[in-house]
Amino acid sequence: MDEEESKPLLLDDGNDTFNSNNQKKSVFGRKKNKIGVVDTFNSIDLLFNQTETEEEPDYIVSVFVVTFDTRCGNMVEWSTPSELDLSSIEFKAMPSGAHTVESDFIYFRLNNLFGLSCFEKMRVDSVEERGVRMKSVGILASTYTTLFRHMQFLEMQVRHHLQTPGNYLQLEEFYKDRHGVLPPLIQQPSSNANHIKNTNQFPHMKITHPAGCFSQFIKFFGENIFVLWKLVLLGKRILFFSPPPIGVVCYRVYCACCLGKVAVNGFEHKTPKPYFYINVADIEDVENELNYIACTTERIFREKSHLYDIYVDNQVIISTDVQSKDLLKVNKVDKEKYQNLLNHRNDLLFHQDIGDDNVPTEEEVYQSYFIHQNNQLFETLMEAASSRDRTLTEDHIKAMGLDPVGDRHFIMDLLELYAIDVMLVVDNPCCPV
Repeated sequence: MDEEESKPLLLDDGNDTFNSNNQKKSVFGRKKNKIGVVDTFNSIDLLFNQTETEEEPDYIVSVFVVTFDTRCGNMVEWSTPSELDLSSIEFKAMPSGAHTVESDFIYFRLNNLFGLSCFEKMRVDSVEERGVRMKSVGILASTYTTLFRHMQFLEMQVRHHLQTPGNYLQLEEFYKDRHGVLPPLIQQPSSNANHIKNTNQFPHMKITHPAGCFSQFIKFFGENIFVLWKLVLLGKRILFFSPPPIGVVCYRVYCACCLGKVAVNGFEHKTPKPYFYINVADIEDVENELNYIACTTERIFREKSHLYDIYVDNQVIISTDVQSKDLLKVNKVDKEKYQNLLNHRNDLLFHQDIGDDNVPTEEEVYQSYFIHQNNQLFETLMEAASSRDRTLTEDHIKAMGLDPVGDRHFIMDLLELYAIDVMLVVDNPCCPV
């Protein structure tokens, strides 16, 4: 796995000062909630050192155009380099149901590459095309974290190819300017071997997608964001369903993966694997995965329950496992933490409105909150496992920001998943505390 460009999280001592050297952004003071648990959201500092952070290269390995043909269906109209196998990309870059929307964007995975395409349709006076022309223009890269930088170019190009099909000069020039060598496993001979640092290893999540996607993700699911958080930490196979447009749902896949990010030294975390958009052509791939997060526009997946553990139909979270249904319940602490998120967002907006330049963005705060929460959870579990009596008490659970009763099933599943040898000791396990 790539070495993480970490953005350390520090506990606050109550001093909201700004350090100009390290660009320390404090997230207000440490508070306690009604059950006496320290609210991690109010005790996070973000420490950035942008002078030491190098911008990740945004090289690509392929450019392509997909079109809908009234006789053949979806097909690759043009691509470069020609030797790269793009089998099934025509169904990833132009999803099922795309004809029902005017435009969309799609993130997807093809073997060990990641792709982004922009789709659009245009009315035309053509009997042969049945009055409508539909195309997608897309790119492939060895990582998904920089694909969004090319979104505007792809949107312009798909309109260009709808209006003047068959002219690929701009795409050819774009590829010449931006291409890097292919990652391992499908490596092709190239004179640009030192053009880009390549890896087939899975990249860490970074705050790279357009501003607002993570805050919208939290607003969309509301209190259930903490249900998703637990499911991600438990390594569940999660499939988001939505009819087109699917672009915003691809962001939900990304954000769901962010919920499970852990930065604890010496702890081997089961990192969620994002597949982004999938269709029936991906069934063979995902049925062999023990842990993935994906989205689809194809309702037929609802019937293929062996392919996933959790099915999310817009805002409805469904479990295929009877034993996991307890995990779908929002408990008292979940509700309290979500209210703290809302309250803090209001504080954040207030400081932004009065022109406080030292306040972090919503994206930074929300992502940092979950990283910090995860770190605190696993550090507490590791400390309990290394203690003399190896017991996990009610106080430990509260310190992790969890409900000793409502989260009992979650904690037991987490201990089993990571083979953490501790004894769970909770007072009054049948009654709320």
